[in-house]
Amino acid sequence: MEFLKPKNKTSAPSTQKYVDVSEIRDGVIVLKSGALRSILLVSSLNFDLKSTEEQDAIIAQYQGFLNSLDFPVQIVVSSRRFNIKPYLELLQDEEKQQENELLRFQISEYKSFIKNLTEVSNIMSKFFYVVVPFSPVEDEQSGLKNKLFGIFRAKQATFAHGDLFETYKAQLLQRLNHIATALGGTGLKITQLNTEEIIELLYGSYNPSLFTATVLKNVEDIELSPLNQT
Repeated sequence: MEFLKPKNKTSAPSTQKYVDVSEIRDGVIVLKSGALRSILLVSSLNFDLKSTEEQDAIIAQYQGFLNSLDFPVQIVVSSRRFNIKPYLELLQDEEKQQENELLRFQISEYKSFIKNLTEVSNIMSKFFYVVVPFSPVEDEQSGLKNKLFGIFRAKQATFAHGDLFETYKAQLLQRLNHIATALGGTGLKITQLNTEEIIELLYGSYNPSLFTATVLKNVEDIELSPLNQT
């Protein structure tokens, strides 16, 4: 993809200059520094509805997860206004197709209630993400000299050699599997965002006014499969 460049030197610099992402490949974000990032979408649970024993077990499992980490992670919470329009359209179709007069009236009343509720209050949906990093300078196979100068060659190594990218991605996936296993013990559901979903997430983050009601996935309905093992 070609990017538009200003025709004269006095033009304002492109917004892309301030975005640290160089490319997104195979569900992996490649930063301009050569470091890699992957994003996990994590479901939520209602902690208050759990029994005391269940709450203690969840806390202990989450504590164990934090203590098991030997690399940094970033937990991101994204709040977006819930788009209720498709649901209202569904209710309207059900109302038209309903032959029972009483049921049709009840659907109509319920539809009006939902519509009025969303007009007087902002119903927000929250999405939880875990951003997992890996940097080429963390490669344990590198010698001391390579580690000292690796930060300057990280970008070139990541882009120039496809085999190195696959090696770094494999180590990143090991971290993803570790997090998925550890958090799965708390009852949470975890799935990795693919390239398209990452692009949508980043674009929505940099353009919040355009994507205030965008929903990437309903994580509760996802049929999970184990992350790729390498």
